[in-house]
Amino acid sequence: MKCKFLFVLLLAATVLSGCTKPDASTTQNSPPSVDDLLPKQAQPKLRTMKIYLGAEMLEAELALTPQEEMTGMMFRTNIQETDAMLFVLPAAQRAAFWMKNCPESISAAYITRDGVIQEIHHLEKNDTNSVVAARDDIRFVLETKEGWFTRHKIAPGTVIQTEKGSLADTFLRGRQ
Repeated sequence: MKCKFLFVLLLAATVLSGCTKPDASTTQNSPPSVDDLLPKQAQPKLRTMKIYLGAEMLEAELALTPQEEMTGMMFRTNIQETDAMLFVLPAAQRAAFWMKNCPESISAAYITRDGVIQEIHHLEKNDTNSVVAARDDIRFVLETKEGWFTRHKIAPGTVIQTEKGSLADTFLRGRQ
């Protein structure tokens, strides 16, 4: 009889617990929003490499992984004249960059596989509208302090090299 009572009590508890509304903090029925997936703080300084733009040289941070690319320069303040970040995109594409959680405006060069700057864009601080490339063959993006390309007389047509050779030889060996 004791086992039967315990069984009935357990069954009743199970049924009753199934009838209560779950706490909103524990439900996970809705998919995460874009904001939930975005980084919440600046990433530490990434590995760097010297890159050459004509007579100019920058020690650029390398955004090589999807997480590094997604975070980029988010949350960074006090961007210096010598700060730069090179994004190595996973495939040639119509690049589109935005400035969510970026408190400073920057300049961005959209670069093809052969290392030639095709477009230079102003990216306005905290702007959530993407700046889309005019071309669909962009393989690299170089971000710098706002106006850096103008101040250093770097224009579309400039070829970028690394200390190891061309951008393609440095980053795309054996890949398209």
